[in-house]
Amino acid sequence: MTGPRKGRITKISGNMVTVSFDSPVMQNEVAYILHGAERLKSEIVRVRGNLAEMQVYEATSGLKIGEEVEFSGELLSVELGPGMLGQIFDGLQNPLPDLAKQCGFFLKRGIYIEALSDTQTWDFTPLVTPGDRVRAGDKIGFVVEKIFKHYCMVPFFLQGNFEVVSIENAGKFTLHQAVAQIKDLNGKIFPVYLSQNWPVKIPIRAYAEKLKPDEPLVTKMRLIDTLFPVARGGTYCIPGPFGSGKTVLQQLISRHADVDVVVIAACGERAGEVVETLKTFPAIIDPRTNRPLSDRTVIICNTSSMPVAARESSVYTAVTIAEYYRQMGLHVLLLADSTSRWAQAMREMSGRLEEIPGEEAFPAYLESHIASFYERAGMVRLYGGSIGSITIGGAVSPAGGNFEEPVTQATLKVVGAFHGLSRSRSDGRRYPAIDPLISWSKYKSFIDEKQKERGHGILRRGNDVVQMMKVIGEEGTSLSDYIDYLKAEFFDFVYLQQNAYDVVDEATPKDRQIYVFDFIHRILESEFTFEDKDTALHFFQQLRQLFKEWNSAPWRSKEFEKAENEINVLLLERLKKG
Repeated sequence: MTGPRKGRITKISGNMVTVSFDSPVMQNEVAYILHGAERLKSEIVRVRGNLAEMQVYEATSGLKIGEEVEFSGELLSVELGPGMLGQIFDGLQNPLPDLAKQCGFFLKRGIYIEALSDTQTWDFTPLVTPGDRVRAGDKIGFVVEKIFKHYCMVPFFLQGNFEVVSIENAGKFTLHQAVAQIKDLNGKIFPVYLSQNWPVKIPIRAYAEKLKPDEPLVTKMRLIDTLFPVARGGTYCIPGPFGSGKTVLQQLISRHADVDVVVIAACGERAGEVVETLKTFPAIIDPRTNRPLSDRTVIICNTSSMPVAARESSVYTAVTIAEYYRQMGLHVLLLADSTSRWAQAMREMSGRLEEIPGEEAFPAYLESHIASFYERAGMVRLYGGSIGSITIGGAVSPAGGNFEEPVTQATLKVVGAFHGLSRSRSDGRRYPAIDPLISWSKYKSFIDEKQKERGHGILRRGNDVVQMMKVIGEEGTSLSDYIDYLKAEFFDFVYLQQNAYDVVDEATPKDRQIYVFDFIHRILESEFTFEDKDTALHFFQQLRQLFKEWNSAPWRSKEFEKAENEINVLLLERLKKG
């Protein structure tokens, strides 16, 4: 086909533009609206006859009927290669720091920058020799990026087996210099570069098999790891009302979870929260590497003040980048904050497309879109035998904290763990504010199952007593019921709650969790005898204070052993009195 294919605007409805065309177009194709000197990036979302409806990733003010549109013939794609770690991109993979240098404080529409530098050179080391057989996703060499070996892989779109024709010796190369040549069975030659492009809405499937996620992912958040664990390669959601601590909890998990790479999709959140993330991450020292946390982080930034359509692209851009690092045999954590904003963008676009609405005006395909996003998580065995994984955690912001609304319900149908945040717990300064009475997980914990159930049972029993005390008062409650209540409060205070401002208590390693939970379990199982309620209350208050000091003592330190001995002395005194 000669020359670019063109069309003309026939209708404008907010960020939705209808275009007439003569040459064939395809769904999800990228097109550019030519408005004066500006080229506004758009994506075709529906084709009807000779009309294409496009969502525009920029503000559409000033556009006129009859303006020209140029079709690119390409799907919405991202460039995958070395240089992404530590970067901050928008939903279209424009590097925001570079964009700010070019535009100043106020970003101009229609300006797109190469995601990765085409002038920077990388030290390439080959891993194959001419004559070797390879297939899509196989590693042919690597460069060092931050703390990782960043592998150069056979393009994911190639099918079948290939033979390495030539491979460059170790040396410096840019992203767009071919480092290898491979040929298929018909003798056709394909160059291999340090980077490659991939459409964001198509999952990367260059692996041998997908495995069932059954290995616990250690987040070092005690409430999560013990009662509502997440599996490596699994999915979970964190719904909760505004101000209940979703963003802080996700930041803590991203810092301490046992993963290699963290991808954060700030999808339509308030600019203040996003700015806090951008300022915080470069300054945080990663406890695993003693280097800035940003060295193993990619941030996709799309605030609520940016165009609505870009929220959708930011979610898909993030998961595609996560899949790319998974293909290297790395364990990736993808945090989407928040999928409610993405769903609201879908609702707005669906309304402009005049589609039949579903519940609360969300599109009828809301569930399938959310499911297809979470399905891109998983643990895979690569062709070389190594294991890579993507764990997806999505924050949900239901209006008024109502978990019955469509986005939360659609998410609960597909995720493996539900960490429901509670307004009452956050108001009571109980952080993380995950409500242990409504949350659940389908995954196995590294804590003994019977001990876990016993702990959960104590919490439920304590809640029953609290509800009873609201009716008949504390004086009408029996001593044994009151002790059950005190045990539940003790367990909640010393184990489920963590102090994010305490260097030790903000993250608890797996070994310490197992040891301390076993210790607490023995206390919960003990039969204490008290003269009256005041004595019981005083004892558990003492115990709580000692445990607070124990939680702040470094694992296996002298302070840790001293605090443990003090707790044992108090327990022995009480049991002797009993």
